[in-house]
Amino acid sequence: MTPAAGEHGEGAPRGASRRMRRFLRDNSLGLFFLIAFLFALAGQAVAGRAEFNEQLVADGLAPVGFGAYLTSSDFAVDVTENWQSEYLQFSLYILATVWLVQRGSPESKEPGRSGTESDREQRTGRHAREDSPRWASAGDWRGLVYSRSLGLVMGGIFLLSWLAQSVTGVAAYNEQQLRRLEAPIGWTEYLSSPDFWSRSLQNWQSELLAVASMAVLAVYLRQRGSPESKPVGAPHSATGTEG
Repeated sequence: MTPAAGEHGEGAPRGASRRMRRFLRDNSLGLFFLIAFLFALAGQAVAGRAEFNEQLVADGLAPVGFGAYLTSSDFAVDVTENWQSEYLQFSLYILATVWLVQRGSPESKEPGRSGTESDREQRTGRHAREDSPRWASAGDWRGLVYSRSLGLVMGGIFLLSWLAQSVTGVAAYNEQQLRRLEAPIGWTEYLSSPDFWSRSLQNWQSELLAVASMAVLAVYLRQRGSPESKPVGAPHSATGTEG
């Protein structure tokens, strides 16, 4: 029996609506932080332009428009210096938790289990399952790369962001030099300058403190329902247990 024409028209939108709701539900965490990131970036652009124009006016120069500020080295270096510190944080945490432990933390492996673990534990090679990623069962370079792909990608993004910070940073620094009627410097000279390392280290120290705080505070404190926390009733000594 052929469905009536109206049934197709009603069923298709309902199916699309269900798929959209399922997509939003299944990806709500990533979408939330992506949207929050975009709002924060937009707010930074607005506030940064206002501050930048205040500096220009104080120096006796004309303020710039929003588009000009978005393409300026001043905005680019502020963005990239934050990005590189965030990816440094995650890269170090991913690699450090392979070998280092924090007893009682849900963010740590249990003491005595440090290291890359066996193929059986990691479900790689001949121990891979039917639903394992295809490269997990590969015994050649593909398996080697895939087994370290998260750290490689995070570390690669950190290095690229740090490189971008250095390039945009020297451009922004030289703009300041020219306003003071001083000679600009080259990229290699900028890499050893206090400005470059001050920008980097002021972000690194805050990120590293945040990670250390999370690793230690999660031993004693709880957040009900969060996978970043142990169950509320779990003992402080429970390690690698998520709520």
